[in-house]
Amino acid sequence: MSFDVFDERNVIVVKIGSSTLVDGTGEVDHAFIACLCDQVGGLAHHGYRLIVVSSGAVAAGFRRLGLTERPTDTPSLQACASAGQALLIDAYAQELARHGLGCGQVLLTRRDLADRQGYLNARNTLGRLLELGSIPIVNENDTVSVAEFTFGDNDMLGAIVSASVNADLYVILSDVDGLYSANPSQDPSARIVRTLDHVDARVESMAGGTGSLMGTGGMRSKLRAARLTLAAGVPTVICRGRQEGILSAVVRGEAVGTRIEGPCMGEHERARKLWLASAEVPHGSLTLDEGAREAVCSEGASVLPVGIARVAGGFSAGDVIDVLATDGTLLGRGISAYDARDLRRFRGLKLGVIERFLDGEAAQPAIHRDNLLVF
Repeated sequence: MSFDVFDERNVIVVKIGSSTLVDGTGEVDHAFIACLCDQVGGLAHHGYRLIVVSSGAVAAGFRRLGLTERPTDTPSLQACASAGQALLIDAYAQELARHGLGCGQVLLTRRDLADRQGYLNARNTLGRLLELGSIPIVNENDTVSVAEFTFGDNDMLGAIVSASVNADLYVILSDVDGLYSANPSQDPSARIVRTLDHVDARVESMAGGTGSLMGTGGMRSKLRAARLTLAAGVPTVICRGRQEGILSAVVRGEAVGTRIEGPCMGEHERARKLWLASAEVPHGSLTLDEGAREAVCSEGASVLPVGIARVAGGFSAGDVIDVLATDGTLLGRGISAYDARDLRRFRGLKLGVIERFLDGEAAQPAIHRDNLLVF
């Protein structure tokens, strides 16, 4: 059974990072969670349906297990996540109950979402929770996930959730005010960027590197997530989570943080493409020459072998792979029609030439446009 709750409007996905959710001692900041749930409750009672993507399990759990600092080995991190998840969901449940709202915990890994049926099951669970008037609390399932299947940070997890539910708005509550034109701690002329309609290499160069001690993300991870939500037609706002009434201000459309929104946000990519690009783990990459980049990005063309400058990875036909520019910029993601070995042979060749190697079979684009999502 599939639920159509997302066909109705006013669905908002809110992501909270560890550095915002946890206080300076490493404990869950119950006062912040109470303030956040006050805003969530107020919006819910005005007809909005909210999904909360919450980091913080590891940061909340390591002190509960008697550790003095965040561990670095995988078993300890997973044990901390297990303890922290219990603390977090209990805190959210208590605070939302004050507003007459229930909540449900949804823990996901890439393995769950890379499987098409798993992706649909997760989407249906979110829809049913909202239909029942509850607030889904989503997090990566750090207790079982390993490096190959992690999202890397919950910014991308929130973007995947936003795309899957066709959200009206994705709000990233961070420990910074938004994207600045330069590092404000080093450049006194730096100014906050209030609006963006695209994310390219120049925009990414404004972002710093790593995140805070408690988190794994940074501004770059938020911009990467915004590239997906742009493709999905979901406006994204990056703002300081601890600013009083910030979530309500964003929903009212006030000029806070950085708003990233394309010129045609109503023209969503097909759900299948978004699933392939966001949920599936890429198995390799193709690098396009400048002519192919222009054809793919500006003219809506398929990826042809003649325009491929480089092939990386050991993927098979049917695998999802990245499509890169010569400077390493991620242009898109799609399904390869060939395995990596064949594409290394065929790159730089026209389809008519490739057919000579295929025993009479028709040559195909390396990635057909129907199987390609361009960010």
